[in-house]
Amino acid sequence: MKPAFFTALVLVGLGVIWGFLPCRGPRCSTNIKADNAAAATTQPATTPTTQAVPTDNAWRIYRGDSALRGVAPGAIPDKLKLRWRFKTGAAVRSSAVIGAGRVFIGSDDGNVYAIDLTSGKKVWSVKTEDAVEAPPTLAGKTVYVGSDDEKLYAIDAASGEVRWTYQTEGKIAGAANYVASSAGGLVLVGSYDGFLHCVRAADGKGVWKYKTDSYVNGGPAVGDGRIVFGGCDARLHVVAVADGGKIAAVDTGAYIAGSPALAGGHAFVGNYAGRLLCIRIGGGGKIVWKYGEGDQPFFSSPAVTKDRVVVGCRDKNLHCISRQNGKRLWTFATKGEVDSSPVICGGKVVFGSADGRLYVVRLSDGKGLWSYELGEAISSSPAVAGGIIVIGCDDGFVYAFGAEK
Repeated sequence: MKPAFFTALVLVGLGVIWGFLPCRGPRCSTNIKADNAAAATTQPATTPTTQAVPTDNAWRIYRGDSALRGVAPGAIPDKLKLRWRFKTGAAVRSSAVIGAGRVFIGSDDGNVYAIDLTSGKKVWSVKTEDAVEAPPTLAGKTVYVGSDDEKLYAIDAASGEVRWTYQTEGKIAGAANYVASSAGGLVLVGSYDGFLHCVRAADGKGVWKYKTDSYVNGGPAVGDGRIVFGGCDARLHVVAVADGGKIAAVDTGAYIAGSPALAGGHAFVGNYAGRLLCIRIGGGGKIVWKYGEGDQPFFSSPAVTKDRVVVGCRDKNLHCISRQNGKRLWTFATKGEVDSSPVICGGKVVFGSADGRLYVVRLSDGKGLWSYELGEAISSSPAVAGGIIVIGCDDGFVYAFGAEK
């Protein structure tokens, strides 16, 4: 997504004015509509389980798994070739998911598309009432996706039939997450109405809502019965899956545009003040380390392995940081802002840049291995499954790359 933003000079007064800076479009205001204060009272869920890192040729959720770690199994081919491109009617800031031989992705033309993974031909499309910048989530046989029209859609993955819609009071820019439980599946999604919404997957009925003090822009990560997400109120929120109860809220110093990644009891997330933070989410939440000089903001969401954190920044670089101590390991320079969230796969990292190129670099040392010029800015994040890379572009196309045959 390519929102308007102030220059870095405005950030000098960030500690005072962060609530009034833009967050991927509209302002990060603290004025949430009062009529949203009441939460739904449906029976809470119990015994939650989450989507694990895929072991098949699928990428069913933004960032690959429920913890949003941005890691794909398998390997990225050494030599990539454009397999196909699919034209939509406007910029594609949404990010794809892959499953059942199909690609699912939104477009600023207001449609959600299902595309055949092999041929790149349209299978179906569903028209919403505004741009679809949120990445879809594929759970079972249903696609869940938010729209700028303030609704969450549940769409049959096979036919494109809309099963239900759930109304919020603000646009939905981030991906939904899915939790299976003994009480049935739950869909979790943030909205610009300032709430994190928990919705029954079966029928779209509200279960509970968790109130923040500003817009919720990114997607929630889920692990160990806890939901972790950032907001334009500058806080990293930790919430119980079962009932939406507050566990912790950690002040990061500036609003959070992207999504956190969870690993080993810690959350990794960037903010508008140019800081990437490692936060211990247990015991009330504690910042373990901070990385960054504060020159440019992080809109990208990090990818996390056992020893590294990789994230894009608006300083036009991809950054690789030690997970243990927050020290810089390497950077890779592009010619544009890197809002695209990287994916790590088989010792390689793939990501897009506003310079119009899709890049593959080596995880160990950041050496550039391959790039492809799409021509216009890339704010979409890659989906990687079975050696195939799928990504959207501001030129209105969805691109798929695979091994040279």
